[in-house]
Amino acid sequence: MVAIAILAAGRGTRMKSDLPKVCHKLGSLSLIERVIKNCLSIEPSRLFVIVGYQGEQVQKSLEAYSAIEFIEQTEQLGTGHAVQQVMPYLKGFTEDLLVLYGDVPLLRESTLRGLLETHQTHQNAATVITAQMPNPQGYGRVFCDGQNLLKQIVEDRDCTTDQKQNRRVNSGIYCFNWSQLAEVLPQLKTNNDQKEYYLTDTVNYLAPVMAVDVEDYQEILGINDRKQMATAYEILQTRVKDGWMRAGVTLINPASITIDDTVELQPDVIIEPQTHLRGNTIIGSGSRIGPGSLIENSQLGENVTALYSVVSESVVKDGTQIGPYAHLRGHAVVGESCRIGNFVELKNAKLGKNTKVSHLSYLGDAILGNQVNIGAGTITANYDGVNKHPTHIGDRSKTGSNSVLVAPVTLGEDVTVAAGSVVTEDVSDDSLVVARGHQVVKPGWRLKSQKNKPSS
Repeated sequence: MVAIAILAAGRGTRMKSDLPKVCHKLGSLSLIERVIKNCLSIEPSRLFVIVGYQGEQVQKSLEAYSAIEFIEQTEQLGTGHAVQQVMPYLKGFTEDLLVLYGDVPLLRESTLRGLLETHQTHQNAATVITAQMPNPQGYGRVFCDGQNLLKQIVEDRDCTTDQKQNRRVNSGIYCFNWSQLAEVLPQLKTNNDQKEYYLTDTVNYLAPVMAVDVEDYQEILGINDRKQMATAYEILQTRVKDGWMRAGVTLINPASITIDDTVELQPDVIIEPQTHLRGNTIIGSGSRIGPGSLIENSQLGENVTALYSVVSESVVKDGTQIGPYAHLRGHAVVGESCRIGNFVELKNAKLGKNTKVSHLSYLGDAILGNQVNIGAGTITANYDGVNKHPTHIGDRSKTGSNSVLVAPVTLGEDVTVAAGSVVTEDVSDDSLVVARGHQVVKPGWRLKSQKNKPSS
């Protein structure tokens, strides 16, 4: 059993934001959500989030996580003080406490599991994650013996010239035997420059304390400002894209592509340059997305193409072609082998198989059958200024260019709408509907202002 405490009380002044630092998004998830996601994977017996600055806002952002217990740190007096707030909640608890930070979002699940395994196998009083930094300047150095048992931690400003050659640094992430830590926490002092209670000081009273080097030092990087946020995003993107390329996905010019780590891709997907995949998106095998497309919270089947297009909150089935410059939104559902072409917008529209909407059309709140052909410039006029209304179009029906279907309206099967028609009434199966004024031609007619001008 292990309890987890996530420290998330700080203001994060260097972010220059009214939003609490831990609520800032790194990709599709906030910083603290990324930490919580990894925590839940190891199934803790208790999960505490210690809040302070704008604590209510932090709590509200985490409403979806029912397992969290929030603890308020009314004064931010250091990391040791933050963990002291947990003491009333863990009376009688005899297992381990893992201490994490809400602004350290890049730790891998495997790293946390390795920390716990080492801690419990060796029955340590405390185990700390460390890393071999290529440039350790500014970090406290960790000194160990040959068995990785911690001898001392020396802050960077206190290191001698020789000590500064040590590249092993302290992450501040610990796993403690709670019974032993609970005895030590009340002994912490504030005799330091910051006048704060440091969690690091607890290791001076505990034994044995072991260090565990993380393989990738980037995992322990914290975020304090926007520049560090951008660096973390680049690291995350490299992980995600490298993983998909190893899994059989082709990324053409990966540097120009972004993929949220919540996206799922199947082998033989091809992602073209300047394409961005967001949220809970799934793309099937053989699909080619981009260049220049945005796919967000959508499901695309196999062998789909989407060129210079936006697909949001929608479903596209196998073999469909989208774009260029199409926009699918509002829970559009497009059937198999359809064609959604240039400058077409679908909003809350459902299309059957082999249906084509090739150019310059808007279909909103519409249900189309199979093998429907929508002519260029066709519009479903779905909004009367107060309410939205549906349009239904049956199998194999066709609309001519520049048709307007004024909802609510239903076209049956095998209906043909003549070009330029404004359809306001239902049309039965096997019908031709012509709804336009007769053309009037007046020979010899010219505007009055032009009558005195010579003919060209």
